[in-house]
Amino acid sequence: MSRPPNYTRGSSSSSSSSSSSSIWEILLPLAVLLKALVVLPLVSSAQFEKNTSRGIYDLQLDANDTFHLYWQVNYEAEEVTFEVHSRSGEARPWFGVGFSNYGELPGADLCVFWTDWRGGVHFQNALVDDWGRMRTLAEGGAGRRGGGGGGGRSRRGDVAGSTVCRNFRHRWRGGVLNLLHSHVQYTGMFTLQNGTTHVVWTGGAGPLYRLAGVDSKGDVNGMSRVQLLKPATPTPKYQGQGVKLLEVMVREVAVPEAETTYWCSVQRLPEHFSAKHHVLQYAPTIQPTSEAVVHHMEVFHCEFAADFEVPLYQGPCDAPDRPPEVKQCKKVLAAWAMGALPMVYPEEAGLSMGGPEFNPHVMLEVHYNNPTHIKGVVDSSGVAMHYTSQLRQYDAAIMELGLEYIDKMAIPPKNQAFTLIGYCIPQCTALSLPEDGIHIFASQLHTHLTGVRAWTKHLRDGVELPEINRDDHYSTHFQEIRSLPQAVHVLPGDALLMGCEYSTLDRDNATLGGFAISDEMCVNYVHYYPASQLEVCKSSIDTGALNRYFRFMNEWEGQPTQDDGNWRANYNRIAWTPLRSALLQELYEEAPISMQCNRSSGHRFPGYWENMPLPTSLTPLPTPERRCSFPGSPRSSQGREEEEEEEEEEEGEELEKGSNTPELIR
Repeated sequence: MSRPPNYTRGSSSSSSSSSSSSIWEILLPLAVLLKALVVLPLVSSAQFEKNTSRGIYDLQLDANDTFHLYWQVNYEAEEVTFEVHSRSGEARPWFGVGFSNYGELPGADLCVFWTDWRGGVHFQNALVDDWGRMRTLAEGGAGRRGGGGGGGRSRRGDVAGSTVCRNFRHRWRGGVLNLLHSHVQYTGMFTLQNGTTHVVWTGGAGPLYRLAGVDSKGDVNGMSRVQLLKPATPTPKYQGQGVKLLEVMVREVAVPEAETTYWCSVQRLPEHFSAKHHVLQYAPTIQPTSEAVVHHMEVFHCEFAADFEVPLYQGPCDAPDRPPEVKQCKKVLAAWAMGALPMVYPEEAGLSMGGPEFNPHVMLEVHYNNPTHIKGVVDSSGVAMHYTSQLRQYDAAIMELGLEYIDKMAIPPKNQAFTLIGYCIPQCTALSLPEDGIHIFASQLHTHLTGVRAWTKHLRDGVELPEINRDDHYSTHFQEIRSLPQAVHVLPGDALLMGCEYSTLDRDNATLGGFAISDEMCVNYVHYYPASQLEVCKSSIDTGALNRYFRFMNEWEGQPTQDDGNWRANYNRIAWTPLRSALLQELYEEAPISMQCNRSSGHRFPGYWENMPLPTSLTPLPTPERRCSFPGSPRSSQGREEEEEEEEEEEGEELEKGSNTPELIR
């Protein structure tokens, strides 16, 4: 298969299942209106040509690359154009592609191409019910351009069946079946957002008598995670900037069979880092045989005087024989987690490394996650950094926002949605940030296995400003460093709130904060400039408030909690009920906090950081106005009919001219 010009590989995680081979190819471009439930018609060819410089992303949907997705984002027109390539040996296949909340087929919103027993071509929207059966949106009724449930054919040879998937066109070109369509608004339609999108697809052999009631699993199906709404960032050009490559790697590590291993590798930088350099980009280098176990990696700087020799330790980070000097390797230089794209710095900033007062030692920490206890994995992965001696205007840095990695915070079991919030309070940013503030240009949200939603709010003088980042379909299996559409300006005295929502329906005991993959985290690694002294701005519940809670549970709820300071044991001593879970949630929402307002050395900024009050929003962010209508609204009847008439006229003109307007992928 030929690749389109100017394409960018889309980072993803995916899964698929199949029971048949494939040979046929179809193309399905869609256009989706951002910020709402509305999907607009396809961009015109002229508009498309104008926007090709923004880049075409692509995503392999299955392991064999049988199904391939391409898409392009046009923020000016607020549209996304999709195209799917698929192949099957069936003469009359059916194929559906769409979205769901977390990659499951039940509840998925699909647009499905299928052929009937007479050879007629149909294209319909379908929602998958709880039993995995496809239900068309106009079952038993007639859409304006065709009957529901597979009856009725439009003058173009397609079946609308609903008002969600419409304007369908198909034609054979060089043995390839091209399918084009656009969506319209609908109450049940999936909303594309800036976070993770779970793309689901399914297909099988035809013909079909009708679409309604067909098992959505088909003969082949799968799911892939991707950030569809990528911001329009220019491709970096490093010509003439003297860019070199530095690889910080572990070497032939025999990955332990244990579920969780943190491996530390201290290394000395080349001699020319005695002068200051700027890192312009970094990316993971993962050995193919290790992709299943490398969960995340971080590169830390060892904060010592320039002439101090740090032992070149190689081994488990928690080993008892680890040299004590390694504990000072704390300042984060680079961070990557599974699913992340390369980190590219804005043209005005670079990550500072080297210099006369810069200790030349760094430490690579690799988190190996091996829940199935795979044996025999030997890993040589790491981080590749592109750097230059031609310095940019600002030094960039990374700051950690959220909750401390300790077991003072817990998520009770059997909860569908339990929220934890970590705070970076105004008192901390007032002391630590430069007078003109900082500019956050990228963000990496991070939880472990039970995290399902994550966000970072921004408060100034009690007024809630636009969120820095949000992912309402978060998956720990797909964590990217995501460039923001525009840099966020944070001033001294601002507050940053990192929130995470967890689902523990499949857990029998409380899930505690900690480093193990079975523990939980809630953190945002924000990339910003200019660099400040603030490295960590995290919180946990105040120790005194937590101890009082455990005493209450013992005295009033009859739970065997003890006043011994063992938080993990106390959480696990509680027999959790919905009422006790709600009580803990209320405690976290109201209790004072302990702050880690820390420099890169690990020391706190001066002040008393215990029993701190929670920052509050006096003026919440207004709920975004929906720019769409729903069935029954004034625009959903007459207005929609007028739009359809206009579009039909435009399509008719195209047909009369014999238009050969090219699809997204030539």
